[in-house]
Amino acid sequence: MSTKILLLEDDLLFAQSLEDFLDEEGFEVKIVHNPQLALELTYTEKFNLYLLDINLPIMSGIEFLDALRQSGDSTPAIFLTSYQDKEVMKEGFLKGCDDYLKKPVDLEELHLRILSVLKRVRGETKQCSGEICIDLEQKRLYKNEKEIELSGREFDLVALFLHHKEKVVTKEMIFETLWPTSQEGSDGAVRVYITRLKKILGEEHLSNIRGIGYKYEPKP
Repeated sequence: MSTKILLLEDDLLFAQSLEDFLDEEGFEVKIVHNPQLALELTYTEKFNLYLLDINLPIMSGIEFLDALRQSGDSTPAIFLTSYQDKEVMKEGFLKGCDDYLKKPVDLEELHLRILSVLKRVRGETKQCSGEICIDLEQKRLYKNEKEIELSGREFDLVALFLHHKEKVVTKEMIFETLWPTSQEGSDGAVRVYITRLKKILGEEHLSNIRGIGYKYEPKP
């Protein structure tokens, strides 16, 4: 699965040029010109990286990033800006940006900065067990370095098994993880999730412990 980038930029021509370049490099880019619409989009879609202009209508890129960070969104962000003021950039870093580039942007340098930020962030948040790796911050699963699409609950269940690998995970632990504040869970729903995970983790590695729960024993 390609890396998804949200590009928040009100210069339409510049935004299109960036999208064309990044698309050729294998990234999936979503352009948004309005910060409020971009903020709403982050609540419904999952991105790997934000590329943000600073001088924007309605709210600045720094205010936009601050709103994301306050909501718990830790997705890495790079500012693309014409600002030369060091105090502005200092504020950007204090609000949670990971890097910045001054306009006009050198596209090759941008590509290298993107790769560097993604490598650093993924390295800090990824946990691996055999051929399976999970990124706890981005909530993504990789098998043999290939990303596997998961729902939120499927990811939470994989994380539970990896945290308790080679130990029995009881049904009670599963219910508490998947439905912590409601009673909507059922044994049937658990079986559906387990069936899906067996296809991903390998049926031979995720076994039923009759009457108790399940046990994940990763491939060496």
